[in-house]
Amino acid sequence: MYAEEYDAWYDKYKPAYESELLALKSFLPENLEKLEVLEIGVGTGRFAWSMGVGYGLDSSRPMTTFAKKRGIEVVQGVAESLPFKGQAFDLVLIVTALAFFNDQVQGLREAARVLKPGGQLVTGILDRDSLLGQYYNLKKKESKFSSDARFLSAVEVKEWLKDLGYENIETCQALFNKPEEIKEIEEIKQGTGEGLLAVISAWKPFHAKVGLRSEYR
Repeated sequence: MYAEEYDAWYDKYKPAYESELLALKSFLPENLEKLEVLEIGVGTGRFAWSMGVGYGLDSSRPMTTFAKKRGIEVVQGVAESLPFKGQAFDLVLIVTALAFFNDQVQGLREAARVLKPGGQLVTGILDRDSLLGQYYNLKKKESKFSSDARFLSAVEVKEWLKDLGYENIETCQALFNKPEEIKEIEEIKQGTGEGLLAVISAWKPFHAKVGLRSEYR
């Protein structure tokens, strides 16, 4: 993995990065550092570090090494089989990493397993249904960072979450221009379909629903 080159992208396109942060933070509680929070697919720790997330998981050793230098407690592993006990976290964050899961639904199911009852999941995806999402999906093979990605649509991710039993699903969107064209932080909008980044917030119910019941032990 190109950890240093990947991390440098966020400095090069800082207004785009800060627009992503703004959209993600719109669904996050204040004083996040006081909660037990896990970022799945933490990468170099850019988002976790900026938001006060304490724990991270990534399958790439170079990425986890980078994130540890930012003071994040990171373990190497995969989203489909999280090495954490059930009901361990108040909030689970997944920023664009869902596209790289081998099994997206199983990853979301595992997120539910490690969430406490009433816990929150916040995920950001590059929305395939947006114009920019369609553009980057067509060009993904040209990028060393996205060639293995499966671009998802906000609509299908919301359906997966509903089927798994998540509740109170809300969305917002950001990045309405190419990152290199964004010169200042963009305002976020509700809904999805226009912005390249779709952010989806969902909650694990206090009582098990059908889609999640087998995972609650």
